[in-house]
Amino acid sequence: MNTSARPPDRSLPGRGVAFNPPTRFERLHLTADPDAEQLPEEERPHPRTEFFHDATESILTKNDSPDIPFTVGLNPYRGCEHGCAYCFARPYHEYLGFSSGLDFETKIMVKLRAPELLRRELASPRWEPQSIAMSGVTDCYQPCERQFRVTRGCLEVCAELRQPISIITKNALVARDRDLLGELARHSCTAVYVSVTSLDNDLAGKLEPRASRPAARLRAIRELADAGIPVGAMVAPIIPGLNDHEVPAILDAVAAAGARRAGYVVLRLPYAVKDVFQRWLDDHAPTKKARVLDRVRALRGGQLNVSEWGARMKGEGIFAEQIRDLFQVAARRAGLNQERHALSTAHFRRPGGEQLTLF
Repeated sequence: MNTSARPPDRSLPGRGVAFNPPTRFERLHLTADPDAEQLPEEERPHPRTEFFHDATESILTKNDSPDIPFTVGLNPYRGCEHGCAYCFARPYHEYLGFSSGLDFETKIMVKLRAPELLRRELASPRWEPQSIAMSGVTDCYQPCERQFRVTRGCLEVCAELRQPISIITKNALVARDRDLLGELARHSCTAVYVSVTSLDNDLAGKLEPRASRPAARLRAIRELADAGIPVGAMVAPIIPGLNDHEVPAILDAVAAAGARRAGYVVLRLPYAVKDVFQRWLDDHAPTKKARVLDRVRALRGGQLNVSEWGARMKGEGIFAEQIRDLFQVAARRAGLNQERHALSTAHFRRPGGEQLTLF
């Protein structure tokens, strides 16, 4: 018996995963017909993306984690069409009664009132002017933003009020809004970070199926930089044994495109993400699975994930130190992180403040 044989391909075109692992909060779980996996690809059911109105009455969230470089976050969407197999945000979908698997990338909650709610919260006397980060959880420029334009609506509010806002995305669609971002940049009110996980089109297409391809992300960096918008890059996540060797090339490429700063995050596998990502390895990189998971455990004290502050983003141990040193040397060689760009609240204009000054 050949135990090294590759398992049958269970992937769906354009999807990060093709299954729904059980959720932590639901007693009942639907299981797909196992015979469906034996069907020819053209006969398998391909679930369509569904969009749901999110009726939330607040839009800004706060965190007190020392691992995260912002306190206030704004997320126009829940769930993400990009379908990244490694996405740490997948378990958040379980709070909605959905699965961390296929549901996360096919059942998208849209906060259509986000611009209105943002304006209301910024107008509150309780709001203490400070920077907001957009896409702290799911990507604010995922494909459906072309249709719903919720992110652009939030940027219009920020530009009008000169509210500082930073953005992280892996979609080249961000360059569409360089008019608003440019206006914010004139008042030191914005910075954009484009996430570049790999320069390998094939790997990126499998790992992040509906995100922009590497060349498009580099082009977006160039367009933003040319528009005078402070732009950086995130190598996130670094997956040991899969894309860690690409770090120097990625940093050289983003610097050549116009990025001035860069950061990184090491792969995290909280809750059901570990099941989703292991399934992805089975389907797309079975010969690398053992090495990748062994390295992840080496970074995480023998586990696939740790949640302790100070360790969850970078990892610990010799491999974590090697990744850190590799990143720092490559960033310095590429001329990155030589300057800081602090966002300013000096020009913030509270809604209605202009009229109040008349009295």
